[in-house]
Amino acid sequence: MKVGIAVKPKTPIDVIYPLADKIDLCLVMTVEPGFGGQKFMHDCMPKVKELRKKFPKLDIEVDGGLALDTIEEAAKAGANVIVAGSSIFSSDNPNEVISYFREKVNTELDGC
Repeated sequence: MKVGIAVKPKTPIDVIYPLADKIDLCLVMTVEPGFGGQKFMHDCMPKVKELRKKFPKLDIEVDGGLALDTIEEAAKAGANVIVAGSSIFSSDNPNEVISYFREKVNTELDGC
């Protein structure tokens, strides 16, 4: 079993610092939780960057608004776990979208 913490877009990322040594994953929400199809909030990416810099071994998950035009930004910020719904399920070729997401995340991980 693994332990994770999620933070909403308006939650400051430093609230997890005291717990970081006790968790396996931090989920950074890039939309307000509740329903699919929302737009990716670019202003959440500094949280991901800060987490990656401060906790390089922590799994950092991003959920919300991830699509072909936002996955690279999330990966470059340091996300190594991706949650995607609408962009995959509304695609004509879900396998292609998933492969593209994996490629972007793995490319950024290799560069670390």
